[in-house]
Amino acid sequence: MFYKSTIQSHILKLIISIFQQIFFIITFFTVLSVYGQDTTNTNITGIQDTLKNDADSIAAKDTVLATEFQDTTAQTTSPQERANALNSAINTAASDSSWMDYRNNVIHFFGNAKIKYEDFELTADYIRIDNNSHLLFASGSYDHNHKYRGRPIFKTAAEPPATTDSLYYNFDTKKGKVYGTFSEVEGGFIQAQQLKKNEFNEASIKNAIYSTCNLPEPHTHFGIFISRGLVTEKNVITGPAYLVIEDVPLPFITVPFAFFPKMNKRTSGFLFPSFGEDYTRGFFMRDIGWYIGLNDYWDAEIRGSLYSKGSWETSLRTRYRKNYKYDGGFSMRFASTRTGVEGTPGYKPSKDFNITWNHSKRQESNPGTTFSASVNVGTGSYFSKTAAGGSYDYDQITRNSMSSSISYGKIFGDGRFNFTSSLSHRQDISAGTVFLELPSFNLNMTSFNPFDSKDRIGEQKWYQRINVGYSLQGRNSISSTESELFKSETLKKFRNGLQHNIPISLSLNPLQFLQFNTSVNYTESWYLQTIRKRLDNTAGGFVQKIDTVPGFSRAYDYSLSSGFSTKFYGMKEFKGKLAAIRHVVTPSINFNYRPDFSDARFGFYRRYQDVNGNEAMYSIYENSVFGGPGAGESMGIGFSIDNNIEAKVRSTEDSTGFKKIPILQGLSFNGNYNFVADSFKLSNINFSGRTSLFDQKLGLSFNGSFDPYQYDPVNMRRVNQFSVKDGVLARLVNFGLSMDYSLNSEARNSRNENIEELNNASNGAMTPEQSQQLARISSDPNAFVDFKVPWNIAASFSFYYSKPGVVSSITSTLNLYGDVNLTPKWKVQYNTGYDFKAQKIILTQFNIYRDLHCWDMSFGWIPFGTYRSYTFTLRVKASILQDLKLNKRNDYYNSF
Repeated sequence: MFYKSTIQSHILKLIISIFQQIFFIITFFTVLSVYGQDTTNTNITGIQDTLKNDADSIAAKDTVLATEFQDTTAQTTSPQERANALNSAINTAASDSSWMDYRNNVIHFFGNAKIKYEDFELTADYIRIDNNSHLLFASGSYDHNHKYRGRPIFKTAAEPPATTDSLYYNFDTKKGKVYGTFSEVEGGFIQAQQLKKNEFNEASIKNAIYSTCNLPEPHTHFGIFISRGLVTEKNVITGPAYLVIEDVPLPFITVPFAFFPKMNKRTSGFLFPSFGEDYTRGFFMRDIGWYIGLNDYWDAEIRGSLYSKGSWETSLRTRYRKNYKYDGGFSMRFASTRTGVEGTPGYKPSKDFNITWNHSKRQESNPGTTFSASVNVGTGSYFSKTAAGGSYDYDQITRNSMSSSISYGKIFGDGRFNFTSSLSHRQDISAGTVFLELPSFNLNMTSFNPFDSKDRIGEQKWYQRINVGYSLQGRNSISSTESELFKSETLKKFRNGLQHNIPISLSLNPLQFLQFNTSVNYTESWYLQTIRKRLDNTAGGFVQKIDTVPGFSRAYDYSLSSGFSTKFYGMKEFKGKLAAIRHVVTPSINFNYRPDFSDARFGFYRRYQDVNGNEAMYSIYENSVFGGPGAGESMGIGFSIDNNIEAKVRSTEDSTGFKKIPILQGLSFNGNYNFVADSFKLSNINFSGRTSLFDQKLGLSFNGSFDPYQYDPVNMRRVNQFSVKDGVLARLVNFGLSMDYSLNSEARNSRNENIEELNNASNGAMTPEQSQQLARISSDPNAFVDFKVPWNIAASFSFYYSKPGVVSSITSTLNLYGDVNLTPKWKVQYNTGYDFKAQKIILTQFNIYRDLHCWDMSFGWIPFGTYRSYTFTLRVKASILQDLKLNKRNDYYNSF
């Protein structure tokens, strides 16, 4: 009995022991989840444990290990249990191997090891975790070439990643010590031999260097060496610090200690000027100013420039941005320019100004509503007299027009109505004229079928297919010269009106392959003034006068059109690589009618006797914003024919086994025959077409018109007889041809993608230089430099021929542009062309770029012409050192 009970007791103890081991394993893997491949006993003697002597005396933690987060997966334990356990689970992984030292309770991870504990993430080639002391060690390793690889990279949710040579971290005390750390700090990079951080979020650094280069040996060769320092949330305190240039320390430029407040927000400060000499305005101090950091959403800068010959400039720029709602910028520039010799009449100052405003609203901030602004207004001579505000931008200096638009839009009525309104301005700099629309608006209604029913069953009847639409537009405009724009007499010359348009259409298929379309269009315009013409008897004779008659007046017109269209398909199949050629012909014919609205019964036209004694007819809505109804009855037949030819070739690259190649796209001919016209009943025959060749690399388009009537060269007029009577089918009146060719389409795609990246990455904090760069590459393809695209060769050609009478004219130009990488770091861009009519080379530019990693070097050259010049620029890429640059320029405006 005793023997039996003894055996049972041993069996019971064995079962309890097994359950204890199972419970220990389950508990251990609950705290430590290890994911790895088959464990192997890897030799780690080659790993340098640089922190071994400091493992027990860690008094600070790393910069990215400061913030504590509670892991939602952590189990709730009592205070006694938490004394020897971690707060959260440690998730680990290793691509090479991992093994557990059960005797010392230490686990090792090899090869791209990863650790995640609460918000702390760490990646390194080697990681060791001591579960007794809750201490972590991470480092890289040396490969067979004795190169140190796999450096630890760690981060938290609140701070960016940082790279180190090795580190220690205590999970309990949240303290760590880092050796050889590297991190980005506000546009620059800091490298420190040692770094500590305590639980009060205070970091201590030793033997650190700050520069704008992310390499161990900075390319800028410009940095600040800090022997010791302390960084807190609001202050930076350093011990002795001195400048280092080209690896040469400058101890005589040393500060024994320094104290810098960390504002953690935008602050105001001085903007450093640039100095030089302008050929026409003398020596200058340009763009001196003050930056104003208003808040997190607004900032501004005030700048000024002085010239030794008496000219001066001032500007105010402001930018704003509200994430996910809107962003924009505003600038106002004023210049007083003196040219010529002092003391002469031509030395008087010329006053110029320029105002710009851009604003964009994010669609998600208020769906269904849009608001945007793009304003560029000022005196026409501002850009030419100030050399584009000192930028010497050729496109800005030679521009001959400016335009602005402020628009608002809203969709309402369950999407049935769309309202848009805008304030716009167009300015012709060469003519000195200004056109304003203050404002214009459009209201469009979605077309509907008034006789259709929502409860209809089956197909629509013919009357249920009747479609009706409606649109309303209004304008208030004025045209004047720059000098007279703001005079009271000019402001009284605003022209305004409203126009309603109601289109009614019906589309049927009376036959299987024939489509019938008919439409009636009614337009009515409302005006608040009309005109009357008369002759005024003066001392010098009769003079024509135009009087404006105030009062409401309505003008209307209507037209009718009905027609048929169909499609013909033809295909020819072949054997071999060419599988088939398909030709699609789309002919259409329509009948159109419009009455003669100059008839007296409408009252839209009046007659008067001109200065020569002849009776003339005029419209009382002449020069109105929408014009008046047309004169002359029209009843005729319109016709058109469209052709599309494409080939199908066998190809192994396509999943279908065939590839379509367009041969001729949209070759169309159209014209009209007016039955009620007294002469020249047949209109000109217009034609157009387009195609793409060489795998869409060559785009070609053309258009022109034929005159079917004869021309009398003696009397220089058309004759009401068809040319075919003289054996000529028709006379070519005009012809236009344009071609563009690009050997590398990746260049255009890369430019568009990088514009989007620059815009999104800015977060509203772009420097003025970055803003100018973004605006320039948006409009000028050659202003963007991408060293990832090795080459780009493109060309365009335009040709236009015109001979309405006896005299003919021909214009043609050829443009060549592109770039090529001489080496991965050297790129050459070119842009040139030839004007065949003027028989001279148009503006030619060459640009050479050198990528110096942390620096940019560029050389631009215009070898000949009015704006011949060269420019050399060497600057630091980092925005924090935008003023650290060297400019050398020599051109028409600037000889410095």
